[in-house]
Amino acid sequence: MKPPRANRYRTAWAGELRPEHVGDKLRVAGWVHRRRDHGGLIFIDVRDRSGLLQLVFHPDRAPEAHAAAHALRGEDVLSAGGELVRREEGSVNPALATGEVELTVSDLTVLADAETPPFQVDEDGAVDESLRLRHRYLDLRRAPMHRALELRHTVAQAMRAHLNERDFLEIETPMLTRSTPEGARDYLVPSRLQRGSWYALPQSPQLFKQLLMVGGCERYYQIVRCFRDEDLRADRQPEFTQLDIELSFVDEEDVIGLCDGLLEAVLGAVGVDIELPLERLAYDDVLLRYGTDRPDRRLGMEIAELGDLLAGTEFGVFAGALASGGVVRGFRAEGDFPRRRLDELTEQAKALGAGGLVWAQVEAGGGWRSPVAKFLTPEHMSAVAARLGAAEGDVLLIVADAAPTAARVLGELRLAVAAPPESGHDLFWVVDFPMFERNEADGRWGALHHPFTAPTGDLDGDPGAWRSRAYDIVMDGLEIGGGSIRINHPEVQRRVFGALGMPEAEATERFGFLLDALRYGAPPHGGIAFGLDRLVALLAGSDSIREVIAFPKTASGSDPLTGAPAPVDQAQLTELGLALRQPRA
Repeated sequence: MKPPRANRYRTAWAGELRPEHVGDKLRVAGWVHRRRDHGGLIFIDVRDRSGLLQLVFHPDRAPEAHAAAHALRGEDVLSAGGELVRREEGSVNPALATGEVELTVSDLTVLADAETPPFQVDEDGAVDESLRLRHRYLDLRRAPMHRALELRHTVAQAMRAHLNERDFLEIETPMLTRSTPEGARDYLVPSRLQRGSWYALPQSPQLFKQLLMVGGCERYYQIVRCFRDEDLRADRQPEFTQLDIELSFVDEEDVIGLCDGLLEAVLGAVGVDIELPLERLAYDDVLLRYGTDRPDRRLGMEIAELGDLLAGTEFGVFAGALASGGVVRGFRAEGDFPRRRLDELTEQAKALGAGGLVWAQVEAGGGWRSPVAKFLTPEHMSAVAARLGAAEGDVLLIVADAAPTAARVLGELRLAVAAPPESGHDLFWVVDFPMFERNEADGRWGALHHPFTAPTGDLDGDPGAWRSRAYDIVMDGLEIGGGSIRINHPEVQRRVFGALGMPEAEATERFGFLLDALRYGAPPHGGIAFGLDRLVALLAGSDSIREVIAFPKTASGSDPLTGAPAPVDQAQLTELGLALRQPRA
């Protein structure tokens, strides 16, 4: 850290002082981290953003400061001046960056008293999350939160620096916009001036960044807040931050190449080296091998197609699935699998939609200990074990079902039985996505990414056969970024809306401004959005993005600090022309 600008409170950062500063007259400011009274000398660890420094109060050298130090308690705020000296031999603290020096205090100013905190700020032990979020201003004082926010700052600055050097413009887009169907519920904001009309908070700047390309800006980025009213989980918040990028006159190679370099720069800024170019895998291949399009490949245990090896067996489950156009797939797992564990996995497979789960343990000589072994020949068992790379003692988990069901179930079981991954990160691209997927509820097509992604294939044919010019970047089992080449012709955009079952009148009503813009010469363009919260959480080794956000919401979407969401005054509702309906008892 750069030295602070000297003022009456401080002339140096407490955590930056080292032996080369011994003899300097200086002043530090911060919070009381710990206090120790040794019957004459008083030792206080003062904490600021840079770290800790030990202060020493001598009763004979500075009696007034020594007397004031007697009254100090944890989290009191102080400013202390004096001379930096070396610690005496035997009192050096090697666990502390400033452990070789201490400040002999000549004068002390107490700037603010603190009540006893509801949890220990000077320790990194577990604290109930709701208590931490209720007093987030105290939680932010703790070292892990400081490190997380500093990491987030470093990542964001590296992003900006890399893009600025490549002629990108940082441009803001509106927070109040029109509600459009983009996959999740919008947060709605009522208009006071146009009663009965509503703004929506943006789920992403997708349409605006495309309009920037039509407007000739050519290279845009923004670190932007986005909002989605959806159920929460560890890696999802109602408001989140993404790095948004869009470029004109580009194809997939240009965007992916840019992002490879961006990730190399960003990860390099925090000490993580990656090898370029990042590997690219086709969507269908990833789904087959891992059961998901965002796998953590560090776990191993690839899924394999087994139908060709098991065709013609006497086992009805396999034969029936294959006869109906389904698949038989499985993977091998290592470790201890008692019967109770196998029964639990079977129930999990059924809960995920499969008819059941076939399991087998490979025995000496290649035979199986399995309820289905009697239906299979030694040749069948040997061939399956060989394809899955199984050895004696390994367990095989096999699902026979429709391909989407088998992929989903095996993907989840793979996570359920995996050992924690080794250190290091795994990054790769997923490309060649389908354009649409069926909605299981109503059978209608839905865009796998969003309806502004450029399709490929026969646009006069079955939409289920269309592919898209989309690409995702996956890191350690999470999608950290996704984008595509966009549609830049209005007639193609109307085709996509039509395939989604959107009548032309509705498309014009909702997206007329985009369709009009595309009529005035839209360049080929594409882009990507990176989830900043997810990326920083992965780099911090955190299981939850709440640990890398200064003021997050709980899993229920509430904010214990401010009490949001909260009722508003009736006068505010009246001004907006709104009335609340009481829910029925």
